[in-house]
Amino acid sequence: MNHRQIALITDSTCDIPQRLIEQHDIIVVPFYVVWGEETFRDRVDMQPSAFYRRLVEDSEYPTTSYESPEGFLAVFGEAVNRGAEEIVVITLSSALSGGFEAATQASKAVEQDTHVVDSKGTTMSLGWQVLAAASTREAGGDARAMVAGAEQVRERVILEVSLDTLEYLHKGGRIGGAAKLIGSLLNVKPIVMINHESGEVEAGARVRTRKRGLETLYTRFFDQMDTQGRMHIAVMHGDAPDDAARMADRIEREYDPDELLVEMTGPVLGVHTGPGAIALAGYSE
Repeated sequence: MNHRQIALITDSTCDIPQRLIEQHDIIVVPFYVVWGEETFRDRVDMQPSAFYRRLVEDSEYPTTSYESPEGFLAVFGEAVNRGAEEIVVITLSSALSGGFEAATQASKAVEQDTHVVDSKGTTMSLGWQVLAAASTREAGGDARAMVAGAEQVRERVILEVSLDTLEYLHKGGRIGGAAKLIGSLLNVKPIVMINHESGEVEAGARVRTRKRGLETLYTRFFDQMDTQGRMHIAVMHGDAPDDAARMADRIEREYDPDELLVEMTGPVLGVHTGPGAIALAGYSE
């Protein structure tokens, strides 16, 4: 079965750069940002740069929502109409969103074998799993091999995030195990992480300055990485391109990873992480 007969689907919180989405023939289901009476499709009706500007300027706080089972089903149907004989879907952590459950419900209504995978991650910790599945497909692997490829990455992937404030994570209700930091809400530049077994946000560290926060992020991330293997690393940012570029340059100089991506975090995740956030997501083969 060639790769075009297996549809690979994810959601817009994957933060995979558009050029790679197109290169690997990945179908992305947009989730939603709800701003008062307005609803925007993530990275379709609202792009990251415009989102972060409004987030700072607008006194009204936005919320987010995931695609419905009916919406997922429509996407599955389009894939089938284009010739898909099987479907692999990899979603945002089920501990953070109902997207996995919605996709699972939709999968029951299609005749084609549909494999719905809970990434237990977000941003590029989800994205790296999707890209691994795509690479497996391109190497001739079937749907089960694609799922296995994603799972192998999930076992290794690390996601650490330096937040400029806990305010947005708290407002968005996604604070999870990082709630222990809330007593220092106004005075801390927290580091949070994703536990890829539970899929939840957990407290990492707390520092008092942004400079220290970025240094702590860097140190914590590479302390966990097998730097002797082939590394795949993404630097994600909440409209902080200069800090992200400096971080990427340092990674390139000191570790020379096999793959290094820099991308702005999309609106749906940005609602919860806020402006100024910097994340490192990666794994070693």
